[in-house]
Amino acid sequence: MALVTGGGTGLGKATALELTRCGARVTIAGRRAEVLEQAAGEIGEQAGAADWVAGDVREPGDAQRLIRTVLERHGRLDVLVNNAGGQYFSPAELIAAKGWRAVWRLNVEGMLNMAEAAFELALAPAGAGMVVNVTLSPHHGMPGMAHSGAARASVEALTGELARRWEQAGVAVTAVAAGHFDTEVLAKYPASVRAGTSRAVPLQRLGTAAEHAWLVALLASPLGRAFNGSTVTLDGARDNWCGPWPPPGLADEAGEVPTEARRAG
Repeated sequence: MALVTGGGTGLGKATALELTRCGARVTIAGRRAEVLEQAAGEIGEQAGAADWVAGDVREPGDAQRLIRTVLERHGRLDVLVNNAGGQYFSPAELIAAKGWRAVWRLNVEGMLNMAEAAFELALAPAGAGMVVNVTLSPHHGMPGMAHSGAARASVEALTGELARRWEQAGVAVTAVAAGHFDTEVLAKYPASVRAGTSRAVPLQRLGTAAEHAWLVALLASPLGRAFNGSTVTLDGARDNWCGPWPPPGLADEAGEVPTEARRAG
């Protein structure tokens, strides 16, 4: 039994689909009920039944409710995929304290809330389980998204800490540091960013959602225990690239990374 947060769109939805294809029962979670309901229906049409539950991983009480809901419906939880996350483009000096806090709460506190709730309520009592944390690769820094780079690096550090802390309880914790993937989420970024993204990858193409889902499914399997505490990077070899940053085509004429337009609060 697997729970995938942020499972209504993008990489989370692809992961839920792949886990279902591998024979797992899957629940997807997120904040928007209508998105989750549609995604669960699409997964069911392609691979088998999946259900959903709405909640906010940023709230500890909601995180516990999500885990309890899975246990009430299915009697167990074997795998938690902490996929929920997000950020926005902005030069570091223009990120307000509220923006830093929002990104931190979703990417770090949300992950920790879900992992601790899953461990306490399901995995530790069963003496077994897997937690897979999905991050963006922060290893070369993240110009234009410094708040996210800091948060994602924290998730990698916490992955190692939780793996050591929970190993004796039979629970393994791993992470995926994702590169650039061709999903609908990419459409929200400025046109110059979208056009230059693949050129920043030595493979010279974006990753596919299926490739990401295959890796998460591997880490969620019994083989994933061999990676306990590890962060596996899937980025088309971008971590091994030593070219200039920003790459040609990403920055504007003034050499600046563009700022993403934000929704009104």
